[in-house]
Amino acid sequence: MPRSPARRSWAGVSPTDRQAERRSLLLDAAFELLGTDGSAATTVRAVCARARLNPRYFYESFESLDDLIVAVYDQVVDDLGHDVVAALESAGDDATQQMAAVVRSTVEFVDEDRRRARVLYMEALDNEALNRRRIETGHAVVAFVEAAAAERHGDLPAGEPIGRVGAAVLVGGFGGLLVAWLEGRIDVSRQQLIEDATELFLALGDAAAGIAARRGRRSRR
Repeated sequence: MPRSPARRSWAGVSPTDRQAERRSLLLDAAFELLGTDGSAATTVRAVCARARLNPRYFYESFESLDDLIVAVYDQVVDDLGHDVVAALESAGDDATQQMAAVVRSTVEFVDEDRRRARVLYMEALDNEALNRRRIETGHAVVAFVEAAAAERHGDLPAGEPIGRVGAAVLVGGFGGLLVAWLEGRIDVSRQQLIEDATELFLALGDAAAGIAARRGRRSRR
């Protein structure tokens, strides 16, 4: 997330731009608090103090603290999505290279600023609104992965659930893998993690396609 300097004077700035900058300052402050000290420390008072803003400005941009926290999460997701799309565009048409690009860009994104990982994968456990948004985002990512797998292996038969099952395992498992690695519970280098995860995720896609094919053959007997 971009870091905005706290402004001491609003002279010469239009009301619309003032509000936009104050909103950015609040987002930056909340990201710092949420990504370092966690949701318990991310209060309206603490956010305003870090942003150096009067608390009255908080409610011109956000209806509640949960609204702000979800906005922080959405911003981190958007930043990650931008990196992933850029990586995919540079990977060409090879499915293996595309998977490696997605894994690499995601690992680098959370490793280079570990506050991002805390916002994306950890703090939802302590905040109901954030957990709901995390689940919604997870469903969207699962649908994206399922569609990408269909491009690699072909469309599955109508009503075949294995693609969605495999995508859900991949998405949920990747988040857990990243947290375990960042916390030091998996002791491998960044490059080894990227290589191993890429190979395993490709194998998962191949396995799902194989299951669908076997089911299709059985149903035709």
